[in-house]
Amino acid sequence: MKQGFANFGNITKQLCKGFGATLSIFFLTMIISLPLGLLVTFGRMTKITPIRWITKIYISIMRGTPLMLQLLVVFFGPYYLFGIKLASTVPHYRFIAVIIGFSLNYAAYFAEIYRSGIESIPAGQREAAKLLGYTRGQTFAKIILPQMIKRVMPPVTNEIITLVKDTSLAFVLSYMEMFTMAQQIAATLTNVMPIFVAGVFYYIFNYLVAFVMELIEKKLNYYQ
Repeated sequence: MKQGFANFGNITKQLCKGFGATLSIFFLTMIISLPLGLLVTFGRMTKITPIRWITKIYISIMRGTPLMLQLLVVFFGPYYLFGIKLASTVPHYRFIAVIIGFSLNYAAYFAEIYRSGIESIPAGQREAAKLLGYTRGQTFAKIILPQMIKRVMPPVTNEIITLVKDTSLAFVLSYMEMFTMAQQIAATLTNVMPIFVAGVFYYIFNYLVAFVMELIEKKLNYYQ
């Protein structure tokens, strides 16, 4: 019994180190992909045809291919396309490639969520703002954006929760995040306990994320 608790404690201690890497992937992806998604939305909705089609193709590729494949393309692409060996010359390139791959992927999903939120707002509000003398920028910042944020919170929350679980895909680039570490510990101990402990970590983190997002959504109720 004591040995079982000791093993559980050791496993938890080791997974905490991997959890730090998982948190880094999660927060950096959020910081980059959320505003990047808004830029992609502008490109998707612009009247400039080339930009609109480029962003549309980008979104189609990001949503239509596996994230795992996209991570591999980001990591190996510079070598196969230009003969540049970034993995051996750039410090922490695996981590950088993970963040780039995740950010590009999630920005595409956020862009479509934002677009649906913007298009759900009645056109009459834009026309009224124009009559009141608002510029397009003022109309978006003061009228469209606050309503859009409130309307897209549920789907954005779903994507953020998915991101927590998707961080485990970093294993494809041999980056040591929590789930990769759990697999290695399980293989060493020939015991599945590390996998289940990692599952508990993911569940608790997802619960906290959902709780925080729910609080934010309640704070935004005054936009209704």
